[in-house]
Amino acid sequence: MGDPLPTQPPPKSEDWADPNLTPQRVHRPSKVWHRAKRLADLLARLETSPMTKGELCAQFEVGVRTIERDLQTLGQMGHAALPHPGHEKRLYIPKRGGAFNAPEALAAYTAIRLAYHHSPSGNRHYRHAMEQISRVLPESIRYTLNASVVDNGAAQVQERELEKVAQAWVDSRVLRFDYQPPSKPVERGNELCVYFIEISRTNLAPYVIGLERRKRGQVRTFKLSRMQHLEVLREGFEPDPAFDPKEFLSDAWGVVGSAAPITVTVRFTPDAAYRLLEGGYPNASFRTEPDGSIYAEFRAGADKTGLPRELLPFLLGWGPRAEVLAPAHVREYWLGELREALRRYDR
Repeated sequence: MGDPLPTQPPPKSEDWADPNLTPQRVHRPSKVWHRAKRLADLLARLETSPMTKGELCAQFEVGVRTIERDLQTLGQMGHAALPHPGHEKRLYIPKRGGAFNAPEALAAYTAIRLAYHHSPSGNRHYRHAMEQISRVLPESIRYTLNASVVDNGAAQVQERELEKVAQAWVDSRVLRFDYQPPSKPVERGNELCVYFIEISRTNLAPYVIGLERRKRGQVRTFKLSRMQHLEVLREGFEPDPAFDPKEFLSDAWGVVGSAAPITVTVRFTPDAAYRLLEGGYPNASFRTEPDGSIYAEFRAGADKTGLPRELLPFLLGWGPRAEVLAPAHVREYWLGELREALRRYDR
C-alpha cells in the first residue's frame, strides 16, 4: 500500500522562506507533502506524454520502487497507468473528458505548433507551457504532438532574459537593457515600459513593444534576441490605456508599424496567381487581369527612409514573377537589389 495522502494543506509557500522568521519557526514541507506533489506531477506527466519507468525515475529523481508505489496509489485513486499502444514499456494515463471539440482542438494544436517553431530551442518555459496546453487536447493527437516537441534548432534566447521580460510585463515594472541594432552601435541604457509581446508573422521571432522613456520617449519595437543585460527595476509604471496593439500593428507586415504607411503596387505573373489567391496576406488587395496576371496592392509600414523593410524580402522572394510598379522609390530600390545580385553572381 502506498503512503497516506496529506489530510491538511501545507503551510503557505511564503512562510517557508520568510526572512523575519527564526530558524525554529520556519515551516518545511513534510515527506507526505513532497509525495503528494510528486503524485500530482506524475499524473500530469503521464496524461501529457507516455514514459517508461526509467524515464520517470530520472524525471523525479527517485528509485523504481518509489515510482511503482506512486503508480499503484494513482491507480487506487482512479488514474490507472496503462501500457501505451505500440510501445508496451511506456505508460500513460488516459485523461478524463475533453475540453475542446474537434475544430477547437485543431486550433489549439496549431497554436502549440506555432509556439514550437518560434520558441527558443530547448527553453524549459516554452516546453512546460506547451505540455500544459496540450493536456486539453484529445488523446489521439496529444501524444503525437508532444513527441514532436524536440530541439528545433532555433536560435537560443537565454531563459533568464525571457524571465525578466515576462516579469517586467506581468508586474508592470520598468525594464532596463542595452540593444544591438543591425550594423549600428549598441544603444545603452534603454528603459522600457512593456506594453505588448508580439510574434512576427515573417520570422516567428518574439518582439517586445512598449514606451521607451529614456532615449526617445516613444513607443518602440525591440527584437528580444538583440536585447542585452536586462534588468527589471523596482520602479513600476501604469500601462497606457490608450495603447491599442491592433491599431499599432494595423499597417505592420510583420511587427513594425508606421505613422506613415505606404501602399506598394505589384504585378504578379499568371504562374504566381494561384499562390496569391490562396490568401493569408495582411493588408492586401488583388485584381485578376484577363491574361491571368494579378495586380496587388500591399499596405505596409515604412521606416524613416520611406521603405517598407518588412515587405521587401517578401517581394524579392518572388523573383521574376513579381514586378514592383509603385511608388517610384520602392521600385528603384527593388530594381537595385536585383541588379546588384546579378552583378555579383552572374557569370
